[in-house]
Amino acid sequence: MADGSVFSERRNDLDWVRILAVMLLIPFHTARIFDTFEVFYVKNDVLSPWLSYVVIYFLNKWHMPLLFLLAGASSWYALRFRSGGRYMAERLKRLMLPFVFGTLAVVPPQMYFALLHRGSDPGSYLEYYPTFFQIRPPGMPDYTGVGFTWGHLWFILNLFLISLVALPIFLSLMTKSGQRFTAGLAGLLERGPSILLLALPFPFARFLLPEIDGKPVFIHLMVFVFGFLMMSDARYLRALDRNKSAALILGIACTAVDYTVSLSGARLTDFSPESIALYLANGFNTWFWLVAILGFGRKYLNVDNKALRYVRETAYPFYVLHQSVIVAIGFYVIQFKAGVMLKFFLVAVGSLAATVILYDLIVRRTNVTRFLFGMKPMAPKSTPVST
Repeated sequence: MADGSVFSERRNDLDWVRILAVMLLIPFHTARIFDTFEVFYVKNDVLSPWLSYVVIYFLNKWHMPLLFLLAGASSWYALRFRSGGRYMAERLKRLMLPFVFGTLAVVPPQMYFALLHRGSDPGSYLEYYPTFFQIRPPGMPDYTGVGFTWGHLWFILNLFLISLVALPIFLSLMTKSGQRFTAGLAGLLERGPSILLLALPFPFARFLLPEIDGKPVFIHLMVFVFGFLMMSDARYLRALDRNKSAALILGIACTAVDYTVSLSGARLTDFSPESIALYLANGFNTWFWLVAILGFGRKYLNVDNKALRYVRETAYPFYVLHQSVIVAIGFYVIQFKAGVMLKFFLVAVGSLAATVILYDLIVRRTNVTRFLFGMKPMAPKSTPVST
């Protein structure tokens, strides 16, 4: 396509952003043990408003949308060399197989520790395991340890379903008429700060469209499609480069408005000025932070090295494993007589180390475990040629 030259090389900056986004799940889900917002599998007896608002509240606005946007970008690369049928077949293998395996093998320990934390006596883990498949009573949160849940693997299930819904859109965008549309849109968004105007639909999608199972699915679908579009034409990426600083400033401003209103104690009615300001700040916030992260990532993270080559394929199995590790370690650490921040540090560092060790020693070393975690098989070792 004219002027919108397509990128064919490996995007190291996207790999780094994806890895860092997944690593952020360690402090995020560790903070859930100490936050004041809602129940979790295990909770410390002393909670932390600081961790609640500095970690949970801040990351919650843009962190999961970032992962969906990056998945949309990966879909553009995948569909350049695959048919729609082959794309979905790979989605089944690389998403749904780990989802099923993770639900059966990785999530149940979280529920077991939740029962122990609440003083129940589920017996041994083997005795408990059949009860994991019981239907949870209506209205009971899955964090209580009672009944069946897929826990944090909701992201994988939703990603598969969103991929299925978005596939016809993607295939149409890759036709000649679709390429003309994406090229025309790229030309518009390349001008000045136009790419920042993509923030306009977010308040409406966040607050007017329904959530599904407590998740802003329409936001996730929207950024998934945006991620695909961003990779289709170089002008989108040049627009990110030029507007990253403005997006960062606007993101900080929206965050400041959000915190000011949320912590002010103001009574939020449907059409009060405080409510409108909060709705707009919350909605715009997501897109501004995404633009800033992608833009600065392109500037500072577009490097290849041995570390990237090692961790590049860790993101997905790391996601599957991390929360169960956090809950298990957290169950024991919160019993220590120590301050909140020391406990937070111990759980976060211990969980990071344990998850990396599990990945390195168990997941990545055999093709069976790699298959179960949605990874590609190991490259065959070359045999030396005898002389």
